[in-house]
Amino acid sequence: MTREIGLVSCVKTKQDRLAKPRDLYTSQYYRKMRSYAEEEHDEWWILSAKHGLLDPDGPPIEPYDETLTGARVAKKRDWAEEVYQELEEAGLLETGVHLVIHAGQDYYGELLPKIRDLDGVSVEIPTEGLSIGETLSWYTEREN
Repeated sequence: MTREIGLVSCVKTKQDRLAKPRDLYTSQYYRKMRSYAEEEHDEWWILSAKHGLLDPDGPPIEPYDETLTGARVAKKRDWAEEVYQELEEAGLLETGVHLVIHAGQDYYGELLPKIRDLDGVSVEIPTEGLSIGETLSWYTEREN
C-alpha cells in the first residue's frame, strides 16, 4: 500500500509570535498548499528554510526571516542534505512512499536528485514549471 506524504514549503509571511509549525505561516499561498495537503495526502510535513523538515504538530517555533529563494547553490545543497537525513530518520524514504512536493524549485532543486532514484519511493511535483499565479490557480481549482 502506498503512503502519500505532502511536503509543503515554508513562506515569508508568518505570525509575529511563537506558534506550532502548521500555524506559523500565514500567506494565502501557504494556506492553499496546507489545505490541499491535509485533504489529499495521508500526512504532510513542512520544508523550512531555517529548521529543515518540520512536523506540522511539532513544538512551537519563533518566527524567522530565512529563505532558500535566491540563496547560493552551496546553501541549498547543505539544506537538501539536512532534509534528506531528516526524511530518512522520519521514515519518509521507505518503500511504498509517494512524496508530493508543494514547493518552488529553490526548495526541491537540490533535494530531488537525492530522492528521485530511491527504490520504492516515488516523487511528484504537481505545480512544477508553473508561475506563482498559475500555482495559486492550480490550488484554487482544487479547493473543496
